[in-house]
Amino acid sequence: MRRKKHAISSGAVMIILVIVCIMILFISYISDFNGGVIGSISNYVFVPMQKGLSVIEESASLERGNRKTIKSLREENKKLQTQVNDLNNQLNTVQLQQSELEELQKLYSLDQQYTDYKKTGARVIARGTSNWFNTFTINKGSSDGIKPDMNVIADGGLVGIVMETGKDYAIVRAIIDDTSNVSAMSLNTGNICIVSGSLEDMTKNNTLEIKDLEDPDQKIASGEPIVTSNVSSKYLPGLLIGYVNKLKTDPNGISKSGSLTPAVDFKHLQDVLVILTIKESAGQ
Repeated sequence: MRRKKHAISSGAVMIILVIVCIMILFISYISDFNGGVIGSISNYVFVPMQKGLSVIEESASLERGNRKTIKSLREENKKLQTQVNDLNNQLNTVQLQQSELEELQKLYSLDQQYTDYKKTGARVIARGTSNWFNTFTINKGSSDGIKPDMNVIADGGLVGIVMETGKDYAIVRAIIDDTSNVSAMSLNTGNICIVSGSLEDMTKNNTLEIKDLEDPDQKIASGEPIVTSNVSSKYLPGLLIGYVNKLKTDPNGISKSGSLTPAVDFKHLQDVLVILTIKESAGQ
């Protein structure tokens, strides 16, 4: 039967070499002749053994040092990763606070544009099935004085109108919805037109439709501001809707139709202002 081979550890080798060296030293001592045979054996055997022992000891020390270094590096890496995670969390918090601050600044600026109307701020908490905010829910309702037909604004322009209210929520229909039609006019000429919602146009070109715009003097061009008109039944007058994109003369040769770029970013609504005045009660 074959004997099982056993690996000899470096520690065992060191012990054996130490014992052999001690024996040689002892024999050399009691023989008392340095230049004799034992001295020669000491020179040729003991010195290389000493070197071997030094190499083994250095290797063992290096291995222990490497283990300690690896452990230290792992602990340091773990600490650094924790610090990186903490810094990332702090950065995200700062960015969120900065974003909220910017939104509040926008709402404040918007509030200053329409100082004639009393308003209340609200946060968008849900939206419809579309990727666009053609219908959405805000976190204020009848208990906050919100009523149906109140106008909603954001980003410097008209967003839509309140359709339904609950005690602590309200549902808003935006002007980009397919069912939306807003009586509008050119800010500079006062010519009346209709702005209609179109999710298809919003998806393709980020535009709304302009219809029945009269421009006999050919004064309305691209970039013309379009606002809500005085004859609108539900929308307060003078609210910015957007800017003329393209126009073409209709087959009747009188009116024009085309597209309008809305003033509001309808894909990233977060906060809005609800005007607490209903058109029928304006001025009363």
